[in-house]
Amino acid sequence: MMLDPLDIARLESMAVRARVIVEGAFAGMHQNPHAGASIEFSEHKEYAPGDDIRRIDWKAAGRVDRYYIKRFEDETEMRTFLLVDASASMGYGRKGPSKLAYASYLAAALAYLLAQQGDPAGLLVFDEGTRHYLPPRTRGGHIRDLLAALDAVYPAGRTEPGRALAHVGEMADRRSLVVLFTDLLDAPADLADRLRQLRSRGNDVVLFQLLDPDEVELPFDELTDFQAMEPDDARRLLVDPRDLAASFQRESAALRERWRQICLEARVEHRFATTADPPAEVLRGFLFARQRTRK
Repeated sequence: MMLDPLDIARLESMAVRARVIVEGAFAGMHQNPHAGASIEFSEHKEYAPGDDIRRIDWKAAGRVDRYYIKRFEDETEMRTFLLVDASASMGYGRKGPSKLAYASYLAAALAYLLAQQGDPAGLLVFDEGTRHYLPPRTRGGHIRDLLAALDAVYPAGRTEPGRALAHVGEMADRRSLVVLFTDLLDAPADLADRLRQLRSRGNDVVLFQLLDPDEVELPFDELTDFQAMEPDDARRLLVDPRDLAASFQRESAALRERWRQICLEARVEHRFATTADPPAEVLRGFLFARQRTRK
């Protein structure tokens, strides 16, 4: 059974939430969530200047008209960086958990799953700068520290995801999985470039775009005073939202589609969810989509 986000929020700790989400994602499946949970890299990467041409997979090149390099088994250890946007806008949540809380649930579940597999996972919580950083590790107690850090996150400040990705790019000295959780609201112009740069260096990059259902539908039906959530932004708008709902929905859909296209062109995986979606369902969709792409 997959618990909804409100039920997850009522659980006593982030450790319990992470375990329940992972178990819910694999409920009814004939697969052990503690072994081979489908987050690892593919066995090939696209050829880049400087790679050893003796390792080109010529059969794959003949099928897809591109050059790919075979990876050896000892190169497949995966390090994961979980990047959580903790800016002020991520604090929005009217009927359920905030976007920040929801991002924390997903990040915690992935960290728990990776720990069960023996893969090192790290955490970077950011707003304008890095607020909290734990490097990827597998030592005893690391997952406890990581989950405790997620339990303590709070929304504040402006968002600078491009800066956070640049920080990770400096630390990822070998290929890594980078998972970014953000709403992409007011995303700086350099974010697309940062995503492309990380991907071009051989990293596997996933962008989870998380929105509150209000930010998709604008479901209000009375005169409403809207106020910006970012610091130092005094903008307010008193309107009848029924006059804006249709155009708002179009703009929200256009934002999601724009980032989907940016990610597609950059070979970055784009995942969208609202905070009303059961986290276990979102995790299951992510894991098994990755499993299908490797077959």
